Amino acid sequence: MLDRLLSHDLPRSRMLAALLIVVFVALALAPFLFPGAKALSVAAKALVFILLVASFDLLLGYTGIVSFAHTMFFGIGAYGVAIASSRMGPGFDAVLVGGGAALVVSLLLSLVVGLFSLRVKAIFFAMITLAVASAFQTLASKLSDFTGGEDGLSFKAPELMSPSFQLLEEPLLGVSVDGRLITYYVIFLAVTLLVLLLLRIVNSPFGRVLQAIRENDFRAEAIGFRTVVYRTWSNVLSALFATVAGALLALWLRYVGPDTTLSFEIMLDILLIVVIGGMGTIYGAVIGSALFVLAQNYLQDLLRLAGGAFEGVPVIGAVLTPDRWLLWLGVLFVLSVYHFPTGVVGRLRAFALQRPTTTRKETTR
Repeated sequence: MLDRLLSHDLPRSRMLAALLIVVFVALALAPFLFPGAKALSVAAKALVFILLVASFDLLLGYTGIVSFAHTMFFGIGAYGVAIASSRMGPGFDAVLVGGGAALVVSLLLSLVVGLFSLRVKAIFFAMITLAVASAFQTLASKLSDFTGGEDGLSFKAPELMSPSFQLLEEPLLGVSVDGRLITYYVIFLAVTLLVLLLLRIVNSPFGRVLQAIRENDFRAEAIGFRTVVYRTWSNVLSALFATVAGALLALWLRYVGPDTTLSFEIMLDILLIVVIGGMGTIYGAVIGSALFVLAQNYLQDLLRLAGGAFEGVPVIGAVLTPDRWLLWLGVLFVLSVYHFPTGVVGRLRAFALQRPTTTRKETTR
């Protein structure tokens, strides 16, 4: 049953399976295990990034396409829900209309970008997507009457997802069952189903062709596969999943601005997470997103504790300050790349493959 659910793509490592179970259980029970508004927001952000990074990995890890326009589709999904909700008023009809319109726009844009750009070499395609994403970000900042400009758009979520909505009068296991909790579990269920769908896609015949194109596009073309068509569809699917991730983020924040979805910093974060988790593995998006979001949100707190312990020490005390958290995040990234060149998932799978050989040699001796 589990094998079918994971599309016959099992973790193939006990340690990786344990990590995935820990992440899944922690996210599933986050409101009850980690009380507090910050912990819940961190868990929701991790869920959104899991879907966003997994959709980008379909493009980079499985097809070998480098695109810098992924945040554009992420922003389209968020702005679609925000614009529709602010103009039509709070309600699921606005969410459906905004989300549906965003998916259509992303579909058309990704088709245009794919058909006109994927015929060129990889570096030129990357530059084209970077230019398109920059133009879209500028457009979102300038159209203040439509998008809110630099200030962004605030909107009201449907009543069922509003923080003021109370489903139960009494708390459940000490947690208030309100609109915020409902929104979190809507995001959790949506991300879980879509990640399973991505696993199904990459393990289908379509996904195998994408991997063949990644390994050697000339050979795939010679066999008879139209590589441009497969790359275009990979670009479209990746854009649609990113659009859904943006819509989920908008529902959680009830606010959308250029910095929350269209920033190039988010694109860099996605690239970092893909490298940390492991390219070409949907599981890498899960592990990498969880590790990165935790480090991004709690590294300052850890440095504050460490700085207090070494207070008065000239050099160490100055380095272990919360203001240096970006420095330490960079150090952690360099160390992770050095020790896990194929990502956490790739390293754990390689270790699992080497382990039986080592055990066999020791038994022979």
